[in-house]
Amino acid sequence: MFDEIMRKFEGSPSQQAVIRLLLERGFSVNDDGRVVSGSIEIPNTQIAREIGVDRRVVDSTTDAILADEELRRIFQNISSIPSLMDLAPVLDLTVLTVDVTDADQPGIVATVTTLLADNDISIRQTISEDPEFTDEPRLYLVTDDDIPGDVLNELKNLGFVRKLELE
Repeated sequence: MFDEIMRKFEGSPSQQAVIRLLLERGFSVNDDGRVVSGSIEIPNTQIAREIGVDRRVVDSTTDAILADEELRRIFQNISSIPSLMDLAPVLDLTVLTVDVTDADQPGIVATVTTLLADNDISIRQTISEDPEFTDEPRLYLVTDDDIPGDVLNELKNLGFVRKLELE
């Protein structure tokens, strides 16, 4: 899906940057063509400044989204989810990032969460990036406790795990 959306803007890298930001942040586009998070409007100038484009690029991108029925359905229904990842150091939580070889493989989340649960590791939050919307999707798990080395080794030995990171 991500590739299909980006193809619709293949002639404009600047518009692709706007699309990428909207998807990454979970920002919606309302009926007036304004970028919103919930009901809070985000000024196009702020979006433009964030990604280094002119405000008019944001305007033209939101116009294109509203003019395309498929894009309209996606961008009028997307939403963001609060993440504990940035708060983890403040709250003394652990963030485990799992890079996988094939994100389309079924059972990745179930296998990883079961392994942690079997080792009495409480999971506070799980965030799985969608392979349809991200080039290199990752699985993020926020845990109450540190993850012991033997558990990390078990995780690393799973066939679908490419790399693990701890924060």
